[in-house]
Amino acid sequence: MAERELEGQVALVTGGGRGIGRRIARELALGGARVAVAARSSGEVEETASEIGGLALTADVSERGSVERAVEQVAGELGPIDLLVNNAGVGGAPEPLWDVDPDAWWRVFEINVRGPFLLCRAVVPGMIERGRGRIVNVGSGSSYLPGQTNTSYGPSKAALGRFGETLALTLEPYGIPVFTISPGLVRTALTERLGDDAPWTPPELAPRLVRVLASGRADRLAGRYIHADHDDVEDLIRRADEIVRDDLNAIRLRR
Repeated sequence: MAERELEGQVALVTGGGRGIGRRIARELALGGARVAVAARSSGEVEETASEIGGLALTADVSERGSVERAVEQVAGELGPIDLLVNNAGVGGAPEPLWDVDPDAWWRVFEINVRGPFLLCRAVVPGMIERGRGRIVNVGSGSSYLPGQTNTSYGPSKAALGRFGETLALTLEPYGIPVFTISPGLVRTALTERLGDDAPWTPPELAPRLVRVLASGRADRLAGRYIHADHDDVEDLIRRADEIVRDDLNAIRLRR
């Protein structure tokens, strides 16, 4: 990967205080980007920001005012946002539907779906005005894999995937690519309960994928679903015309 190929870019990574978000922030900084990391609690994002020489933001992605203030702060201190990574997410409860508190169930959608909507809504006008920008939404295989018992997490990620594809079509005339990725099954606080025998994905794969997407080399794949573990992004880039022509790397009903 080219050194400092992201020089001059400003990135905002939500959920950047720990886990996948922290690793993405580190990778983007290694690529030369100026990175802001956001989370609801200040301690972890301040640690991440200090490590990478970035900007720490305390923000609740489900609150419109909090999101808009965060975007304004990034613009004021680092510059306009070139890359938005919607990584913040919560897992929800695996209990049967009839045992789940309705407010707790809906809170998963507020973070996992409303959050990316609010952030995109806040940054897209500026991207359109400047004629540049990219958005990466961190989805999940739970959006389409069978056998899920959690009635909030998988459905929320399915909604995020459709939102991302629709937004990609909307922004295509403006030259602003939108991607949905799956980081795979990365061992984090969210997934730790699955234990040592789970088919864990190497944690460095998703950050490397986001860095490639940020570089612009994969822009032809806008609107596509890219799995950090199961897909070779360099192969996808080479096959981009075929993928678009045959509508591959997309979740579809086939009959």
